[in-house]
Amino acid sequence: MTKETIWFSQPEAEQLNNFGKGTMSEFLGIRFKEIGNDFISATMPHSPRTMQPYGFMHGGANVVLAETLGSVASTLVVDHSKYQCVGLEVNASHLRSVRGGVVTALCRPVRLGRTTHVWQIDITDDRGKITCSCRLTVAVIAGRQPHEAQISGVA
Repeated sequence: MTKETIWFSQPEAEQLNNFGKGTMSEFLGIRFKEIGNDFISATMPHSPRTMQPYGFMHGGANVVLAETLGSVASTLVVDHSKYQCVGLEVNASHLRSVRGGVVTALCRPVRLGRTTHVWQIDITDDRGKITCSCRLTVAVIAGRQPHEAQISGVA
């Protein structure tokens, strides 16, 4: 039995990477990897752009990764020709430090309502150990697409 998808539109991961060109996502090295029936995943490298002065992954970089995944996921759930999805609240628990390698984030819905979406985003290190657990609430509002751009192949 095949599970139905939650997505209104489901592009390839590379299309989402192209959509993020010139944004904070590209600057931090965030790369979308997989879009499943009810999840989306991306990676982010530990690098000078994502670390704090002690050499650990910066907590703010984790939050950017989480909010990027949740906001993009919400955009893929709705008809983005009619609605815009914007972060409303984010909570992050930093559970383990990361000193190198690449982290992977997995984003799944907690609730997909008409005007609000809630996403759980768990970030793991190269060994599969959870390093950060985030919850993002996204507001779904009537409006135009982000920065007048089209997500190629999504419409």
